Amino acid sequence: MAGRPVKIFLCFLLSIMPIAVKAQVHWEKTAEGMSRALITHFWGASFQGYPDRYYFNYGSDLSNMVTYHYWPQAHAMDVMVDAYLRTSDPYYLDFYPLWWVGAPRYNSGKPEDPWWNVYVDDMEWIVLAQLRMFESSHLEKYFTKAKQLYNDYIWPTWGPENEAPWFGGITWKVDVSKSKNACSNGPAAIIAARIFSLYDLAADRGSKSKQAYQDEAIKIYSWLRNNLYDPAEGKVYDNMNSRGGIGRAVYTYNQGTFIGAAHELYKITGNKDYLADAVLASNYVIDHLSDNNGVLRNSIGGDGGLFNGIFFRYFVKLINEPALDRAMREKFHQYITRCATVLVENGLNPKTMLYGGDWWKAPADTAKVGLTPMLSGCMLMEAMCVLKQH
Repeated sequence: MAGRPVKIFLCFLLSIMPIAVKAQVHWEKTAEGMSRALITHFWGASFQGYPDRYYFNYGSDLSNMVTYHYWPQAHAMDVMVDAYLRTSDPYYLDFYPLWWVGAPRYNSGKPEDPWWNVYVDDMEWIVLAQLRMFESSHLEKYFTKAKQLYNDYIWPTWGPENEAPWFGGITWKVDVSKSKNACSNGPAAIIAARIFSLYDLAADRGSKSKQAYQDEAIKIYSWLRNNLYDPAEGKVYDNMNSRGGIGRAVYTYNQGTFIGAAHELYKITGNKDYLADAVLASNYVIDHLSDNNGVLRNSIGGDGGLFNGIFFRYFVKLINEPALDRAMREKFHQYITRCATVLVENGLNPKTMLYGGDWWKAPADTAKVGLTPMLSGCMLMEAMCVLKQH
């Protein structure tokens, strides 16, 4: 009986809270539950017999422990960074040094650099996670490593600029040098822009000038826009292949990184053309790719399981942009809120706090789910926690 007055008082507090505050509490509670579930069900060292497996397993509860999927590791750490920024709880910060040991250990890197990977876009995601780890912890080694990976392995795949028909572009895979993909150019532009933005916070900046990173960000983005972007509709095509042909598939992943790159460039240049590009690309997703009863298509595993989460990570930053047109902010705000609401009310198991990639059907209590869709769910919930009221 002693706890009953406390419960009554808490219910009273909730009843008098403004709707916006109630919503914030709801999103933060859900994000926390999902972040904890990510650790409980996917972090290798959470399981008996694997005390030093500092790596996120590819399937929940030891159902899939393959280690050749490198790039989801970056997004899992991004969620840890999200959770730390949301809570300031050192519990999440403690995963940084553990993952720093585990991720390269399980990667098929070079003897001289275990962080290297044959997929340039995979390295790019690792770099973006390291930059966020630096920004949130102020530990210099994360910035130093990110900068080195970009300068040694990512930027050198650019070009040659005089080689027809590509005339530049960042390569998708180091052993397929003539495939220039949106998935390698969008994140590369974000990296260069973010190094530019963080440059003055680092003690060891290296010999490369700050301005060089901005120049490279603009160059990479311009190539992506000129070759793989439809400025009439806002869709981003997937690739320019080894024969110079355009692969016209459209994915939320590429829309998201294009939006992220355009927004980063707007922030560091003030050029509103970049902001207009980001808005158009966002509208394409809402108006043309949300044909699953008003939300994005289901994606229950594999690389595609991450695509929607990547879109939401960069989309929410655009929604929060003060210079965004009021009508667009309203439209975008309603859209992301609907997506999050559908996920929580239909796709999330409230007992396990697991999401399997189906917006409209939650996984059963004993079901195993993939890491990639779970991460997309986590990223959407974390996006709702930083979404500003309109």
